[in-house]
Amino acid sequence: MSNVIMYCTAVCPYCIRAEMLLKQRGVTDIEKIRVDRNPEERLVMMKRTGRRTVPQIYINDTHVGGYDDLAALDRSNKLMPLLNS
Repeated sequence: MSNVIMYCTAVCPYCIRAEMLLKQRGVTDIEKIRVDRNPEERLVMMKRTGRRTVPQIYINDTHVGGYDDLAALDRSNKLMPLLNS
């Protein structure tokens, strides 16, 4: 299974949904980077992704985007191949 990194906050409903979807697809380990606890990480996230909102999800070195992007990948049957690469 691929390495999954998710920039998130504790109370973000989209972060929770993204984690649920990933777990439904068999991901057992998600490295969560909490930008609400560490503001410097939000700056890193913004520089790395060009986005301000959470979640921001990486699968291996591929920036997937946020929850809507993750769900769209799943609907188009492209998420599982990415997770299994």
